[in-house]
Amino acid sequence: MDELKDRSIHHTTIKICDDLRNSNQYQNLYEDIQKLVSTSSVRLDDFKSTLLRAMQETGLEADLRNKIYRWVKTKKKESNPYDAFFRKAQIHWDKRIHKSLNSMSSELGISLAKSRGNSEKEELLSKWNELSNFETDIHKYRPVYAPKDFLEVLLALKGPSKERDCHKWEFAQLPLKVKNLSELRNVYVEISRGDQILNSNSLSNNNQNFAIFEAERVALGEKILAKNYAPLAQEYLKRGCPKGLRARLWTLLLGAEVKSPQINYFETLKHNVLHYDLMIDKLIIKDINLTASNDDQYFVFEDVLYQVMLCFSRDSEILKQLPNQPAFMQVVLKGRPNTTENTLVFPPSGVIPFHGFTMYAAPFCYLFNNSTELYFVFRAFYLRYWHRLHRVCASSQGIVALCLQFEKLLQCYEPSLWNHFKKCRIHPLRVVIKWIMRAFSGHLPPEQLLALWDSILAYDSLEIVPLLAVVIVVFRKDNLMKVNTLANIEAVLADLSSIAVVPLLQMALMKDGTA
Repeated sequence: MDELKDRSIHHTTIKICDDLRNSNQYQNLYEDIQKLVSTSSVRLDDFKSTLLRAMQETGLEADLRNKIYRWVKTKKKESNPYDAFFRKAQIHWDKRIHKSLNSMSSELGISLAKSRGNSEKEELLSKWNELSNFETDIHKYRPVYAPKDFLEVLLALKGPSKERDCHKWEFAQLPLKVKNLSELRNVYVEISRGDQILNSNSLSNNNQNFAIFEAERVALGEKILAKNYAPLAQEYLKRGCPKGLRARLWTLLLGAEVKSPQINYFETLKHNVLHYDLMIDKLIIKDINLTASNDDQYFVFEDVLYQVMLCFSRDSEILKQLPNQPAFMQVVLKGRPNTTENTLVFPPSGVIPFHGFTMYAAPFCYLFNNSTELYFVFRAFYLRYWHRLHRVCASSQGIVALCLQFEKLLQCYEPSLWNHFKKCRIHPLRVVIKWIMRAFSGHLPPEQLLALWDSILAYDSLEIVPLLAVVIVVFRKDNLMKVNTLANIEAVLADLSSIAVVPLLQMALMKDGTA
């Protein structure tokens, strides 16, 4: 057994070394270690121990440990015998999206991709920091799809309904295992046992104990940041995060530090935005107009969001890093010969935005003033979590499993409310899919939303999202039982401005009873 374990560790070590050697950060790490070796701190007669000591003193050891920690996080794999089924469903959905894009392109008489003229480049560059003033006609463009459209795809996964009734019910036939309340309590231990957690709930903030606790959290957070060790940052977030430390802790945990290579890379993405006009640009601008620009909490960040989302669409590394590479389109630049040089992946990121996609990035505007720093933390969050919320997959962290978990928790713990929905012929997922698919962005107040996202990072899990959705629905149960139309149910659940995330989750997970 020990021999097998040693062999497994050996193979994992080789894999880590190979992946690090092929990563974008390797060259910088290698150069830093080379410079360190050439100093007097490292002696040839005691090379190993002096090098390790010097790496500890300079912070290179922590940097290397963090890279390995993040490698483990990103390389976690779940095997499911139904992977092929879900993959096939996603490919079919991709083709429908691509068909819709091509139809829109033909209908509007515009190309999917073309080079920008010099005057347009110059205008775009001159207005880069105020892109809301860049004139472009978007009134004819429409979102390719919305969360409610995607829900129809998910509801159809189990195959044709045996009943003639067009109302489809229950994800239970899907071959995925999700956690019950008891299992969730074992995951979210600090929440379920009632530990004091720092949060912005105004009811608890007006006392001396809160001020003392906050000061303690700030002091501990600064120590963890000084150690520069990502696993400690993850543990720290389980008891809440002070506002002033959140940006730095998230950056550390996600490995999204911005240095010269990142600055140069962002400039390359900007260059590609300036040189190529993609139809996806209009969809992004339209989405920002329909969401963030019309939101009292986010409209002031409109210009930053244009920069970030347009650059995101040009980022080919996203397509390379996504597990189960999605199907993608290849298009030839308008007016150019059909050659490899004039052919590009559309969009280069491989991600077609849906209605509300911008809201994955909008909350980061509260944490970062610098668009480059904002971009890399948002991108890291997307690659670790958000891509799972709008793709069909068998992952326990994917949208299908999260919908199934919401459904089972509501069925099991509030059967009367579930039956009320069923009697009204309204699937509760139709009401909450926009919450789950956007991880509540644009629905919760920003500070409550960031506290929820703290928990996603702390427990490295999206399962808290459907749990919160269930808790909110149950919290509004009395009013929901009085209405019987979709419009009225949505009205009851429309305003989440009074929701205090941490206390609500504690109430749910600390509740007595068996699961």
